Amino acid sequence: MTQSVPLISTIASGLGLALVLGYVATRAKLPSLVGYLVAGVLIGPFTPGFVADTAIAGELAEIGVMLLMFGVGLHFSLDDLLQVRKIAVPGAILQIVVATAMGAGLAWWWGWGLAGSVVFGLALSVASTVVLLRTLETHGTLDSLNGRIAVGWLIVEDLAMVLVLVLLPALAAVLGGEAGPAGPASMWPTLGWTLVKVSAFIALMMVVGRRVMPKLLWLVARTGSRELFTLSVVAAALSIAYAATTLFGVSFALGAFFAGMVMRESEFSHRAAEESLPLREAFAVLFFVSVGMLFDPMVLVQQPLQVLAVVGVIVLGKSWVAAMLVLALRYPLNTALTVAASLAQIGEFSFILAGLGVSLKLLPAEGQSLILAGALISIAINPLVFAAMKPLQSWWTARSPLARHLERPADPLAELPPATPGKYLSGQVVLVGYGRVGRRIAAELTAHDIPFVVVEQHRDTVEGLRVAGQAAVSGDAADPAVLIQGHIAQAAMLVVATPDTLDVRQMMATARALNPGIQIVVRTHNEEEAALLADEGSGTIFFGEAELARGMGRHVLTQFGKAPSDATMA
Repeated sequence: MTQSVPLISTIASGLGLALVLGYVATRAKLPSLVGYLVAGVLIGPFTPGFVADTAIAGELAEIGVMLLMFGVGLHFSLDDLLQVRKIAVPGAILQIVVATAMGAGLAWWWGWGLAGSVVFGLALSVASTVVLLRTLETHGTLDSLNGRIAVGWLIVEDLAMVLVLVLLPALAAVLGGEAGPAGPASMWPTLGWTLVKVSAFIALMMVVGRRVMPKLLWLVARTGSRELFTLSVVAAALSIAYAATTLFGVSFALGAFFAGMVMRESEFSHRAAEESLPLREAFAVLFFVSVGMLFDPMVLVQQPLQVLAVVGVIVLGKSWVAAMLVLALRYPLNTALTVAASLAQIGEFSFILAGLGVSLKLLPAEGQSLILAGALISIAINPLVFAAMKPLQSWWTARSPLARHLERPADPLAELPPATPGKYLSGQVVLVGYGRVGRRIAAELTAHDIPFVVVEQHRDTVEGLRVAGQAAVSGDAADPAVLIQGHIAQAAMLVVATPDTLDVRQMMATARALNPGIQIVVRTHNEEEAALLADEGSGTIFFGEAELARGMGRHVLTQFGKAPSDATMA
């Protein structure tokens, strides 16, 4: 009976077993995704008992990747991507090159040919965006600067892998494998045509999609039908991802990511994220189950040293290279450790690349098994790697002058220039965050000739402000040294305009310690956080939804010729 309904049996067995083992893993203080991966191993073709349909599981996993990347796009604007381009683009490219060399060198040492070694190294060089997103969401750091850098880094990696997947068949004959549909003579035309198609897709989404998608979502929302709204969100994610692959040669994941980015321009983007969340969660579980189904546990018995070496390249070698690159670009130690932990795993692109390499006779079958083993183990331990980063940073900075120096590297943007006018050094406003809210506050302060110092983590933003003549400091305001450089001790007011409120208490504690009489204004989008801060008497708290309701209420009363009451203003 199960063979006649493979889709139902695969979904039922995958989700059911994932629920049981995920619960067991959680009770054992392990990440739940470890249970999901083991569930996949148990219903895979390499273990006795029931075997689910691997082809169907793979397609379900693709849907999960699309929905997850769509959700990222809903939270990750084009501005966020552009703001991290100076670290994400060079960092990702250099990391791919170095990590590929490390993996290829390992395979060459094992006696593989050049082609297999290069393909093997490329497969180890690219991390899974899906795994990263799950981990960042779990730790609540997806919207932080470090989270945006890590996501931007992996988006660049994904774009690079799209080009690799297009070029590999064209180069197969040259490298000693079987020629793909395109021969080696057509490599450069193929590369050029791929770049044209990818550029056309991005341009289409940024120019047309940003205008059309919000309007379509608004039209559907006007019907008042929740079902139609949810359907429009899911249809947009999957349809655009499919069209991107079919028409432009872009991967499903990247197509869905850009679909989410253009839908972010709509006022209903938060609702779209909420409506798609249950589907994203369910299909994310199926993604991890499908990864487990591909794994043959016998490789751990037959080639334990090779598996250990592969995991070492992924978790230690690649991460170390990424951390060094981030530090070389003059970012602090915590950013370097976050990016390093983000890259300490491999995923969906590695599987696709390994499968293509085997089909083209470039990669030996044992290479695919080792890649899958490395993926399974690195994905399973990645949450643990993330959890270890902060204790490691604290332990290292407490014992090493070098670590303390790396945490606050010598940077001309990390302190105000000696020639800064006195109006920015006393009685000024210290404005933390220069995003969409921070820019509007800055514009109001400028219009009323109120001096202020901007504290912002994006170095590019601080450079631009300095060029424009605005006093600005680069760094994390949770670090007391950064607020000290903003002359918080002599400031009249601290305004926290950043959406990342994880470290807001540290900012306020530093400000109070150095300047007991300072006024503090804080922005938050979390009702519980707003209530807690208000109870603590930490300052003036602005809760986003409450302020929106207050403004709309005042407008309605004004239209009826009524004066807002004290209750309305409260």
